[in-house]
Amino acid sequence: MWTLSTYLRSRVSRSQLESLLVERTLALQKLSQRLLKLQDEERRKLARDLHDVTGQTLAALKMAVAELQRRLECNLSLGSVLSDIDSLAEQALQEIRTTSYLLHPPLLDEIGFRAAAEWYVEGFAKRSGINAKLDLTNDGQRMPIEIETALYRVLQESLTNVHRYSGSSEVNIRFQRRAETAILEVADRGCGIPAELLQSLREGSAGTGVGLPGIRERMQELNGNLEIDSDGSGTSLRAIVPLCFTDQPGPCRDCETCILSEVAHSSASQAAS
Repeated sequence: MWTLSTYLRSRVSRSQLESLLVERTLALQKLSQRLLKLQDEERRKLARDLHDVTGQTLAALKMAVAELQRRLECNLSLGSVLSDIDSLAEQALQEIRTTSYLLHPPLLDEIGFRAAAEWYVEGFAKRSGINAKLDLTNDGQRMPIEIETALYRVLQESLTNVHRYSGSSEVNIRFQRRAETAILEVADRGCGIPAELLQSLREGSAGTGVGLPGIRERMQELNGNLEIDSDGSGTSLRAIVPLCFTDQPGPCRDCETCILSEVAHSSASQAAS
């Protein structure tokens, strides 16, 4: 009887492992598809920006050079044309620098998340016309680059969604660094997210785009959480990351935050199944 019971438990355990393997394989396939789609969208946006903005500036620069050549041949005054060429060249350089910084700001590597966040929020406010208020913990300490990069991507995606969908005229960004966690919160006063879509976003369902699912996966890789609350008065997105993150997979054994995070993930998975 004992042998039969042990055998049955072994079979059940093996069946669960096989089911889990199939589930994770499907999840990886969906993630791969999302990443490819996101990569295509980023390339499309970069190509459009280069063509519509920097390309037009360089075309104007070429026309100014042609005018310079004509005036040289006719011995005409060159001062105004040279001034135009200088302005256009400076504009093109600024546009290329801005595009490069938006892809990955050097400040993120050189100084850290806080400086990169200040730069991005300031630029976002100018580009969008949205009043962006930033509240940062100022303790001067760096976090692991994996965490800083993830939080920066959360900030980018959140503000992009505020601009595209919320209709809000203002947004509040708050970053806190506590003993064991880093918390980034982005809150607007817009129209909110419809209840059905909000539930899908919370569950990470397919068909909700690639932006929020992508940053949710970034959080999970760091044993963190992504929380979304929304109603008719606005939307709040909160990214919570344990600061004890290491390159080793799984939670830290001695960190209460990681243990609680792992329990929360396990409970959510069991409830979903």
